[in-house]
Amino acid sequence: MIRWIRQQLGFDPPHQSDTRTVYIANKFPQHGHYIPQRFADNRIISSKYTIWNFIPKNLFEQFRRIANFYFLIIFLVQLMIDTPTSPITSGLPLFFVITVTAIKQGYEDWLRHKADNEVNGAPVFVVRSGSLVQTRSKNIRVGDIVRVAKDETFPADLVLLSSDRAEGTCHITTTSLDGETNLKTHYSVPETAVSQSVSRLESLQAVVECQQPEADLYRFVGRITVTQQGEEIVRPLGPENLLLRGARLKNTKEIFGVAVYTGMESKMALNYKCKSQKRSAVEKSMNTFLIIYLGILLFEAILSPILKYAWQAENKWDEPFYNQKTDQERNSSQILKFISDFLAFLVLYNFIIPISLYVTVEMEKFLGSFFIGWDLDLYHEESDQKAQVNTSDLNEELGQVEYVFTDKTGTLTENEMQFRECSINGIKYQEINGKLIPEGMTEDSPDGAVPCLNKEEELFLKAVSLCHTVQISYDQTDGPGDPFSHANGFSPQMEYYASSPDEKALVEATKRMGVTFIGSHGEIMEIKTFGKAEKYKLLHVLEFDADRRRMSVILQKPSGEKVLFTKGAESAVLPYSTSGEIDKTRVHVDEFALKGLRTLVVACRHFSADEYQEVDRRLHEARTALQQREERLVEVFNFIEKDLELLGATGVEDKLQDKVQETIESLRLAGIKVWVLTGDKHETAVSVSLSCGHFHRTMNILELVKQKSDSECAEQLRRLARRIREDHVIQHGLVVDGASLSLALREHEKLFMEVCKNCSAVLCCRMAPLQKAKVVRLLKTSPEKPITLAIGDGANDVSMIQEAHVGIGIMGKEGRQAVRNSDYAIARFKFLAKLLLVHGHFYYIRIATLVQYFFYKNVCFITPQFLYQFFCLFSQQTLYDSVYLTLYNICFTSLPILVYSLFEQLVHPHVLQSKPALYRDISKNSLLSFKTFLYWTFLGFCHAFVFFFGSYTLMGEDTTLMGNGQMFGNWTFGTLVFTVMVITVTLKLALETHFWTWMNHFVTWGSIAFYFIFSLFYGGIIWPFLHTQDMYFVFVQLLSSGSAWFAIFIIVITCLFPDVIKKVFYRHLQPTSTQKSQMEADKVSVSSEYDTAEIGSRGEDNRPLIAAFPPPLVQPHPSPSLLRPTRASDAWTPCAVSQRGKTPAHGWAGWWSE
Repeated sequence: MIRWIRQQLGFDPPHQSDTRTVYIANKFPQHGHYIPQRFADNRIISSKYTIWNFIPKNLFEQFRRIANFYFLIIFLVQLMIDTPTSPITSGLPLFFVITVTAIKQGYEDWLRHKADNEVNGAPVFVVRSGSLVQTRSKNIRVGDIVRVAKDETFPADLVLLSSDRAEGTCHITTTSLDGETNLKTHYSVPETAVSQSVSRLESLQAVVECQQPEADLYRFVGRITVTQQGEEIVRPLGPENLLLRGARLKNTKEIFGVAVYTGMESKMALNYKCKSQKRSAVEKSMNTFLIIYLGILLFEAILSPILKYAWQAENKWDEPFYNQKTDQERNSSQILKFISDFLAFLVLYNFIIPISLYVTVEMEKFLGSFFIGWDLDLYHEESDQKAQVNTSDLNEELGQVEYVFTDKTGTLTENEMQFRECSINGIKYQEINGKLIPEGMTEDSPDGAVPCLNKEEELFLKAVSLCHTVQISYDQTDGPGDPFSHANGFSPQMEYYASSPDEKALVEATKRMGVTFIGSHGEIMEIKTFGKAEKYKLLHVLEFDADRRRMSVILQKPSGEKVLFTKGAESAVLPYSTSGEIDKTRVHVDEFALKGLRTLVVACRHFSADEYQEVDRRLHEARTALQQREERLVEVFNFIEKDLELLGATGVEDKLQDKVQETIESLRLAGIKVWVLTGDKHETAVSVSLSCGHFHRTMNILELVKQKSDSECAEQLRRLARRIREDHVIQHGLVVDGASLSLALREHEKLFMEVCKNCSAVLCCRMAPLQKAKVVRLLKTSPEKPITLAIGDGANDVSMIQEAHVGIGIMGKEGRQAVRNSDYAIARFKFLAKLLLVHGHFYYIRIATLVQYFFYKNVCFITPQFLYQFFCLFSQQTLYDSVYLTLYNICFTSLPILVYSLFEQLVHPHVLQSKPALYRDISKNSLLSFKTFLYWTFLGFCHAFVFFFGSYTLMGEDTTLMGNGQMFGNWTFGTLVFTVMVITVTLKLALETHFWTWMNHFVTWGSIAFYFIFSLFYGGIIWPFLHTQDMYFVFVQLLSSGSAWFAIFIIVITCLFPDVIKKVFYRHLQPTSTQKSQMEADKVSVSSEYDTAEIGSRGEDNRPLIAAFPPPLVQPHPSPSLLRPTRASDAWTPCAVSQRGKTPAHGWAGWWSE
């Protein structure tokens, strides 16, 4: 019973076997051993809450945050003991924060419920009791046969049984899963492919055995056992047989499939799991500051009762009468008195901890993230892709990057392959006008114009045109169609689709040279060699994987001979080749690589009948295994792909993306080191690094390659370190290959890191995906703890993207796995410069100032409370009214800093891009350094002393402040201090603001005005629900005194004037690089003002209307769509004429310029 309860609560999940057995159409065996298995229903649940658990679950999640839990404890203390302030002062702000967050999360969850209901209620057709029945998607059970029609999405993970095509294939797109738009072909086994009607499916006797659900979209291990006439036929099942939930059926009228994974056990649902949480450097600093302020709070709360008891002991006085202590409290023990007083003072000073800080930071990050998507400088028109923010928690981290780790193919290059050269049987060839021309010959040469191919050339081109997984799309009407119908007269509408751009480029190249891949139909692949059609039977495909770095196909020739064609990296094929021109080909491959070409080596192997029988048997055993299938397949693949006959090699060009060189140079000037991590061979990688500016010609290139042993690797590292020390005046670049890297990290990690950190650029070639992540982790966890960024476009980059502090995916041609697993996504590498140098700069200064300002204004808020205790004999009398205590952080000072944190720009965006060195000014978390933190804290204490003692000095002893000679009381004094404080902290932020918008003006002056209006309203009415009316007419009396106005003016000036002097002094005598750029921009603005005035005098005012919100963007020309965002940088162009404190004749739009 206890175990059942634990299972229901999720603490002790029921034991599951490693595999699941699915009886098709739920035809369970009548006799024999059968153990029922429990499967999830087909409901998708993306919501977090229900009606019943929303309140407790949401409260539990919110009070896990330290600040919320702290204020809950303070609130409970106020309820339990007699404290100087009302519980409302802590309870109301806490209630406000909790409620706002709960409403936001509840609304978001309601939207998820709504979406789930639409998906779960979608109509589907299933085969039950011999007929096709319509039901809802949530009612699908594991084992049901489901029918899906063209352009419908699959409602569960289905194993394909049959389609309207005779061979049982179908085409799908997985755009919603991984972003890949190309068509993918999926297959059914021959024994079920013939079951194309409901009646035949009903009579099907089959069982699917497969692995338990897992999140990997590209992995599926299973087998299907079909019983025909008493005989069991076993076929392997893999990813090519599984139709994933969320994918869409294309170019096929209908399919039938059996549900194997349903609901939350489908691969799509398992991928809902959030990635590991990354924390920014700013968040870590913020938590550190919070701990320091907790220390200050505890110090003040402990010191106050000590001073209280010291004063009482000296003067022999007991508690003041107005504290209204009971006899029991007066006669309690000294320890209980101290604890009670400590808690009371803790409550009195608790507002030094800013409760609204976290909420404001979350709002700033959430709203600020929209600016990245709105920026058309980050929009790629050709692919119609804009920048994408997958997490807003790391916006400010973009301004702190010290190392960039980048992939090469598809990230620095276009990933658009063009065939350039090849090597066949030891002879180099070039493609000229669709002909293979040996090197040194021209197309017009008698020897060059070869009318036909020789035996070696023909075999090489056939191998290239057959060894792939390319699919073909024809411009044809819907229906099964026959791809071979185009064979006799090649259709110009035929288009190749491939998951790898290399494969597509090679197949297109062979077509131009006369060997055309026509298509595949079931197990038949057809090519045309100069018009002559040949059909090959596809027996097996040995799929590509990153570890083997090659792929193979086993075919049966028209003559009946069995042959293996293999292509892959030279390091994965040449060692297994035993015949052919191996040495010459290796030389040619190196020459191709030096030209920056991507190389592949092609080989073949012919099987005898006995050899093929053994190969077929071992492949079948490995593919039908449910346990350790991958390991067994690797073993069999290695057995097959050996004793190869080398045919030749290909050289494919991958052009650099636009402005890659400029982007890398900008990053280098910004103090960011760039490491290129690629799987390409050494020569190719070095050539591309030189061409893209990662390495430059004056750089001393060091190499750590082809190391065979630990000792050899260590000696080479010591030589490199010595050479760097001797030639420290020049820049160094380092080249490391994967094998040498493994040796270096095994025993000599510290020495390797020393060499790398003294190099300006590092290139790692022949890298496996996990090695990329290991390199990132190595830098990330080094003693300096630098901030790292990883950028890539392919599945092999996911591991390093997830490992780095910031991961960026490129929306390239290798699917969307990198984008799905990244924190940010951009369409081109060149956009990285603006993302870091502009957006990263802006986000960091905004949130860093926000954090410092929050702590500053709370020090200003609470320190007068502490000082006041010296004048009220530590009687715990509060200086401020409870309403002011409650609204200070919620209403009076919250909006200006929020707007500042959304719009502030210290420097023109174009200046930040043209002067990347400005990025160094904010590096190393400089604005949140301990020195800066101490400055803001000290400033807060100084201003608080001025608020309190300035008010005390100017008004404390004056008995003629009112016309009737009445003296001001403590509430009037406290209100004066509070008034001065609200004005000062608001104007302090105004002094920090460089980029003024109408929103800044509205919230800055509006906050001050709101405080005055609220105070007049609050103090001018007797509120019947208030226990006391301490503030009645207090604010009116305060403002009726000229001395009060004089005091407010003097105190505010006294606080802010030194700050103004300091800014002017440092700006002109010791300016930072950022301040110099600001002054240069001001000079340009002044000259532009006269130019604009001259244009205006001619009646040619072309300046556009500037919209202030949501994005600070500009419409440079009239547009039919006024809501279309434009480039953020354009917003500066028409605004340069405005100076701080001036409003041009064209209205409030000029505020954007500041």
